[in-house]
Amino acid sequence: MQFERLQDGLAKLLLSARNGMKEEVAMDLRSLQKPLKDQYRNDPSASQITLRAKGAQTDVPVSCSVDLGRAIYNAEAHKGVGGGGSGACSGDLLLGALAACAQITCQMVAAAMGIRTERIEVIAEGSLDLRGTLGISKDVPVGFERMHLHFDVAAPNATPEQLRGLRERTEQYCVVMQTLLRPPKVETQWIGQD
Repeated sequence: MQFERLQDGLAKLLLSARNGMKEEVAMDLRSLQKPLKDQYRNDPSASQITLRAKGAQTDVPVSCSVDLGRAIYNAEAHKGVGGGGSGACSGDLLLGALAACAQITCQMVAAAMGIRTERIEVIAEGSLDLRGTLGISKDVPVGFERMHLHFDVAAPNATPEQLRGLRERTEQYCVVMQTLLRPPKVETQWIGQD
């Protein structure tokens, strides 16, 4: 029932957006999440999930497809390492995941706190030196050296305390940000090896 109400609200929002109308959507996140929180408190194992992404080979070595189970994305190597430059590279996808998580978390926290916003926009940026990826210099790390999140929040009626709370809770509950700040152990398994 709760999920159906959420789907109906999202469908109306998408219809409004397609028709060029900006419509404020009121959503009672506490009521929506209460049965989930109760379930997880009573049965902690119900809160355990595993997300999965599967990469698959394409005809050229500088691109692949990524299947998330609900959508398939095309990815390619960055132009700076030989890709065509027309598709998202893996760094783009990582920054996209960070921006999406921060955006949705901030929106949900604002709604839960009752903060009316006119605008929430998040931009994620990352800096890296491609010499590391290409193996040109052993002194240059492979991967991002710095990442930066820019939050643009317009909430004219919010108090400074509310905005501080919004920032603290957004940063505390943003899954991708917290994962990057405290990276999990990454294990690898190679199938088909002797």
